[in-house]
Amino acid sequence: MKILSDNISEFNMMKTYPSVVYYQGNKALLKRPKISIVGSRRPSQYTKEMTYAIASKLSARGVCIVSGAAMGVDALAHKGAGSGNTIAVMANALDTIYPKVNRTLIESIAANGLTLSQFEVGFQATRWSFVVRNEMVVALGDVLVVTQADADSGTMRSVAYAQAMGKTIYVLPHRLKESEGTQQLLMQGRAKAIYDIEAFVSGFGSMESPCKHDELLEYCREGAGYEEAVARFGDQIFEYELEGRIRIEHGNIYVV
Repeated sequence: MKILSDNISEFNMMKTYPSVVYYQGNKALLKRPKISIVGSRRPSQYTKEMTYAIASKLSARGVCIVSGAAMGVDALAHKGAGSGNTIAVMANALDTIYPKVNRTLIESIAANGLTLSQFEVGFQATRWSFVVRNEMVVALGDVLVVTQADADSGTMRSVAYAQAMGKTIYVLPHRLKESEGTQQLLMQGRAKAIYDIEAFVSGFGSMESPCKHDELLEYCREGAGYEEAVARFGDQIFEYELEGRIRIEHGNIYVV
């Protein structure tokens, strides 16, 4: 765990510039175009699919995805981006894993992407530290994407931060009585709807400047055993298999 000494211009948008920020991983990601994605801890199947797709397609265009490593939308955003092209802002110290259900994901991001925290060694997440975390998540993104949120949810506090910072807010369209927080934003003209994912992502990054390299694919090209690869990359192995980027045969992994 190291202290981030660089001056990060995005942090100037926060109410108070952080007195200290700890990090693990690749701080060069802070220089990439970035989009923050947040939402419900209990997303619908539709939200799961759309969140993953948005993050994945933005990542393919060289855009780094920022989120808070929570269950639900946060985890899906990180997974869609790939652990090497995402920033996870934590509500606890970096020597603590929370939530534990995301242990593999968080450890993979710390190793291949970037984790950030304003909290010193040993600090456990509290209600107010999630608020602090949310402000930094929003500050780092060029825009904020909210894929699902109830009207009285914590996610709506992130929306308030985005509005105070002058960030454009994008939301997914939902059926009536679903995601009432984002529905209200649309009705009040405070957010833009993502009706076409391809059209949305085309406004960010560039296909000519994708991520520098994919560590998982490079690892597999050198000849990878299934058990060793899962131990190192966790759920990302299954995601790449589902996407058709790798295939698993007789205990070995091959790049397609």
